[in-house]
Amino acid sequence: MTRMIDGRTRIFGVLGDPISHSLSPAMHNAAFSDLDINAVYLPFHVKAQELGNAVAGIRAMNVTGVNVTVPHKEKIMIFLDEVDADAQIIGAVNTVVNQEGKLTGFNTDSLGFLRSLQTDLNFDPRNKKVLVLGAGGACRAILTALSRSQTAWIGVVDIVIEKAEALATEFSGKFPGTQFAWFCCEPAQVTGIFAEIDLLVNATPIGLKGEKFEGINWQQLPPTACIYDIVYAFPATPLVQSVRDRGYRAADGLGMLIAQGEEAFFLWNGKWPPEGSMRKGISSLVQRE
Repeated sequence: MTRMIDGRTRIFGVLGDPISHSLSPAMHNAAFSDLDINAVYLPFHVKAQELGNAVAGIRAMNVTGVNVTVPHKEKIMIFLDEVDADAQIIGAVNTVVNQEGKLTGFNTDSLGFLRSLQTDLNFDPRNKKVLVLGAGGACRAILTALSRSQTAWIGVVDIVIEKAEALATEFSGKFPGTQFAWFCCEPAQVTGIFAEIDLLVNATPIGLKGEKFEGINWQQLPPTACIYDIVYAFPATPLVQSVRDRGYRAADGLGMLIAQGEEAFFLWNGKWPPEGSMRKGISSLVQRE
């Protein structure tokens, strides 16, 4: 359906630098079209030094809501009127809701991750053991999601063990119901942990440019283990393809991207996009490219 832009069209968008690669406009505009909502979602290329002005513009132009991507997820928080509790724990905002000039920040990555685990892997993290590779910003959203879901044990792995230790110690204080551990990213040590885990999560950027993990014996994972790669690629990331070839259940981050977008859509509109609508928008874009 072709939608006309008029004086009643609500404006949404995503702030980032770079931004031309973002799949969010295709996702949200597909949902607006399917629901016949008079709205448009645009990519906004915002340099770091202009972030404050961009946030002021959201208020001045009555932009209904925006998503936030790198490098602004952390820095935008100081410009907002309120930040949701989970976004504070994660230390980053990926969704902003504008209610008559009051800007509230949320982070929908945690809920998006959990929904993708359920939808794409039929995996419930309650009372399970999970190993997370990478102690960066993405890991914080994943730890928040898993901890709130009463995961029994979470191991954090990073090439800088001090980062893994600091993150595990911090979250241990926030979520005493979950046991945390930390490890250095040495292939032999990582593989040695595999035997007891139920889920492996790649929260590093490895695979974003087609890179492969080196020196890790995936076959040491239990046959029932699941693998989740927050990186996504078409048709699959090297990690997902590798472990699927070995018979494991695995999913990449496309489901998380879609689910976090659906959560943001609900925050802005009070209704969910039609099932499959955002995935259809991405598919149409990928096919054109």
